[in-house]
Amino acid sequence: MRRYLAQRLLLMLPTLLLVSVMVFAIMRLIPGDVVSLMFQDLGYAQSLAEMRARLGLDLPFHAQYLRWVGEVLRGELGQSLWTQRDVLGLLAERLPVTLELALLSIGFAVVYGGLTGVAAALRPDGWLDVALRSVAMAFLSLPTFWLGTLAIVLPSLYLGWSPSIQLVSFRGDPWGNLAQFLLPAAILGTHLGAPVMRMSRAMMLEVFRQDYVRTAWAKGLPERRVVLKHALRNAVIPTVTILGVQVSQALGGSVIMETLFQLPGMGSLLVEAVAHRDFPTFQSLVLCLTLFVMAMNLLVDLTYSAIDPRIRSGAR
Repeated sequence: MRRYLAQRLLLMLPTLLLVSVMVFAIMRLIPGDVVSLMFQDLGYAQSLAEMRARLGLDLPFHAQYLRWVGEVLRGELGQSLWTQRDVLGLLAERLPVTLELALLSIGFAVVYGGLTGVAAALRPDGWLDVALRSVAMAFLSLPTFWLGTLAIVLPSLYLGWSPSIQLVSFRGDPWGNLAQFLLPAAILGTHLGAPVMRMSRAMMLEVFRQDYVRTAWAKGLPERRVVLKHALRNAVIPTVTILGVQVSQALGGSVIMETLFQLPGMGSLLVEAVAHRDFPTFQSLVLCLTLFVMAMNLLVDLTYSAIDPRIRSGAR
């Protein structure tokens, strides 16, 4: 296990290197100049040349990249060009909001996708199976920004209710905080849960065709015991793989949900950083989100052996 973990951690290094080069180059390829925007909107007294020299933008591309990588390795993420605040402080302030939204969405996807997938597989091609598959396809096809817009506009028109745009602190009001996150998490979770439902149903049907499950049915074992003890344990492994992929989609979807529901998380900060060409903030955000996705994928891989003892993490 230790050897496998060390190998996976080493494999993360090339990925991080590639992501760092891409994110560093992308912000410099976006049309518009950050120095010009800062002069227009913030009215700096320095000349354009002096400002470029102070920010290190007069250096060659490779020199800028190496200096940035050195600062990151020292734990220095720099300052926001727009707010002049420390980027590390901004990340620490916005990260809990995004993590709460992402984790609630994944939790909703697991419960919704898992339960509906198993229920559909128990009576294949029946009315319940057809209905659940149709709903899953609808949630998979409809864009989350459209569902989120409807969830905001329709209640405000017909019920006189709209989501709060002021963040409710979890420490101050836990139930109010969960209520504020419930709607965006449910919208994002139903979209993420649709592939989980389809995979769960397909794998349960596959496992039901195995000889050991047929033997369990022939012995007259209760349906609940056959499903939970014999079938579900072996069918859940591919579903866990899907969840590893859904984590990255949850983080991507948080950008839309946070913007629509005015949640001050990393997604909304990412939009602000791109709009203002705030490359220190953008680069640090993307690296942080990349590390989180890679850590979740590693956790999924390590979960395999706990689900099925036949799987050995050191196997090739």
